[in-house]
Amino acid sequence: MLSIKTNRTRKYTGATWPKGAMALFICSALVWSTASVAQDQAGQSTSTQSQPQTQDNGKPKQDVPAEAGGPGDSVGPYAIPTKKPDNTPPPPPPPKKVEDNPDYSLKVNVPLVNVDVMVTTKDGQFVPGLKKDNFRILEDGVQQQVTNFNVSQAPITAVLLVEFASTNYVFMIDALRASYAFANSLKKEDWVAVEYFDMQPHILVDFTQDKRAVYGALNELRIPGFSETNIFDALYDTLDRLDRVEGKKYIILVTTGIDTFSKITYDKILKKVKDSKDITIFPISVGFAMREWCETNPSYYCRNMAHGFGINVHEIDYLQGDNELRTFASMTGGRAYFPRFEGEMAELFGDISNDIRNQYSISYHPTNTKLDGTYRKLKVQVIAPNGGPLKVKDQKGKDVKIEIYARDGYTAKHTVD
Repeated sequence: MLSIKTNRTRKYTGATWPKGAMALFICSALVWSTASVAQDQAGQSTSTQSQPQTQDNGKPKQDVPAEAGGPGDSVGPYAIPTKKPDNTPPPPPPPKKVEDNPDYSLKVNVPLVNVDVMVTTKDGQFVPGLKKDNFRILEDGVQQQVTNFNVSQAPITAVLLVEFASTNYVFMIDALRASYAFANSLKKEDWVAVEYFDMQPHILVDFTQDKRAVYGALNELRIPGFSETNIFDALYDTLDRLDRVEGKKYIILVTTGIDTFSKITYDKILKKVKDSKDITIFPISVGFAMREWCETNPSYYCRNMAHGFGINVHEIDYLQGDNELRTFASMTGGRAYFPRFEGEMAELFGDISNDIRNQYSISYHPTNTKLDGTYRKLKVQVIAPNGGPLKVKDQKGKDVKIEIYARDGYTAKHTVD
């Protein structure tokens, strides 16, 4: 049996300590030194952690993870990424509610009616220099307040719609001469499409500013196909296509005015013309000289001028066609022409070009704001500043009678409740 001697001593700076007491003193000093260092570093930085504690097995003890996960310092088994500051501005405060102010918005559609007016002398000359106060507009008999007024001289956008069928040689030649005369009056800024019709409409060239393309399209009209002249179908199709074109449009209708067996009736084409907007029709009748010759010389040839298969056309049919052309022109603010000689063509299309390029554009908000799809009749008057009739004098000082060309009316928009 071993015996332990407890009376052994060790010298340390001149003092004797028991062996157990010396070990106890060294451990106490280490604990006191660690506590002092931790207290000194706690006030220097908030991000500095205290010294790691030791477990019973001698390994360092890891601190409790932060809320974001992982250790609370960059020293350890995991590195915590530093969060970037959030620079997103705070949401704006909600608008202050005003008392007695409803929480909904009110939208009102106020229609605007545009009317193009041509004012010419009896000889067809444009009357310049008119002002806003010289025009009076009546809608269904009620005077309207003019809001916008200007003189338009913009390039034209027109469709040349030509009747070309196997009816009569004179009619075909007159139609081609009228078409070439219109092409000669074009300017480089104008947009023109060429279309002809017999049994159905045929587009020769789409809108172009190249005058050579217009001439090339007319050069194709040499051998007619059918003898039918379905003018109502062709005009309806052209109006339907032009509805999708923005701005002011014109139709130069070169025809005899005879319709053979169109699917569209006269009532339907009139309704289509009424419903169209920003479209003006200028009809030019062809074959007028031949008609007059046949009226005074009733020969077998004149009695058998066929429009369509087995359909003989007489003078009363041409007169009815002339009336239809005048109606198309008056409803859209245009003019119908009935030239008798070839020499009239250049002057005729010069007048049309002058009418198109020199118009008074007038706009107003109608007093009848109902969107019920009804047809409203229009009447445009040219008056003097004192409210009386306007007097126009020529260069010699003589009074000149003026003529006013504008739409007969328009169809209001229809909104379903």
